[in-house]
Amino acid sequence: MKELFIRTDLQRKWLQKLENLRHDITADSKNVDEQSLFPLKNFEKLRAIGYPQVTLPKAYGGEGLSVYDMILLQETLASYDANTSLAIGWTLGVVGELYEHKLWSPELLESFSIEVQKNVFINRAVSEAQTGSPTRGGRPGTNAVKTTNGWILNGRKIFTTASPILDYFLVSAWIEEQQQIGFFLIENETPGLSIEETWDVMSMRGTGSHDLLLKDVHVESIALVEYPQSPFGGNHINGWILHIPATYLGIAQAARDYAVNFAKHHQPNSLNAPISSLPNVQQHLGNIELKLDQARFTLYGAAEAYDDNVRRKYLTNELAVAKHTVTNTAIEIVDLAMRIVGAKSLQNSNPLQRYYRDVRAGLHNPPMDDMTITKLARTALEQDKESPLYI
Repeated sequence: MKELFIRTDLQRKWLQKLENLRHDITADSKNVDEQSLFPLKNFEKLRAIGYPQVTLPKAYGGEGLSVYDMILLQETLASYDANTSLAIGWTLGVVGELYEHKLWSPELLESFSIEVQKNVFINRAVSEAQTGSPTRGGRPGTNAVKTTNGWILNGRKIFTTASPILDYFLVSAWIEEQQQIGFFLIENETPGLSIEETWDVMSMRGTGSHDLLLKDVHVESIALVEYPQSPFGGNHINGWILHIPATYLGIAQAARDYAVNFAKHHQPNSLNAPISSLPNVQQHLGNIELKLDQARFTLYGAAEAYDDNVRRKYLTNELAVAKHTVTNTAIEIVDLAMRIVGAKSLQNSNPLQRYYRDVRAGLHNPPMDDMTITKLARTALEQDKESPLYI
């Protein structure tokens, strides 16, 4: 089915690069989950093939992949290992957004592109225990105080995904004297910056989403790189967040593949053929295929519209709809796969129980379902003001 969505030789080239790493990436998935380990080896292998710079525009020396290209690769990577996909997706998304929307000064974008070409890892550090997700508008407790030769930052960030391997942190902080939020680019070896290993969860256990601690962290004045108009930087639609649902679609695909293989080969002695011959099993498999198609067309359709500069201006809530649709549908697909496999799917040795836990994490990645539904309602009400009055 995914062949339908492959459109270019460049996509095929990168899909093949990932395919070459499939065995290595999947080898430790069970161990990573059981011991809540960060898959460092996977990241080093991805760094070795230049994957962290694929969304850097060609004008800056990168591969120049579009949002559509990115989700195609991220879905594939997630079907191998979801932790790796979600964690590295933030680097791809941050780089893509920074350069597409020119969120930094031209000089800084130019100089940082040299770092990106070295395949560094970067992520925004924005969430805090007291404010929750920044998409809900909370003011960060992390603060930045101006000094004679730079800034001093203090605070704690949670959910700092991929923290064990990040080379740069893009930290949001409240600047009291300016009464606004600023983003500071901080290198991982800066004195006063540390990682506290707090990530102890039931799903996505290998993303390394630990706490980032900043204690009297001194940075130069140029470290203040961005004044966002919205929590994630700039007053614009950000299609690069689609790396999130792409990961959960990849989990659904992996669950589907396992269920299909199981149905074709599992034959209890009460049957004369594998369970794939049973009508109820075929109903479950058919529903899985239907839901995969629905999710995939929604996700890739949104990405295609975003990449089209003519159509993009008509986007309102479609990116959030794609995230909502894909993540919820992926949960349904994993559930159906487990119904096919039965009680064996609950065994700790069975990957389906890991997919079941991991896929639910999508509900808690931004944008949240309730915000999406509320925004859809408000948009409909606003649009209705422009229509004739019907009584």
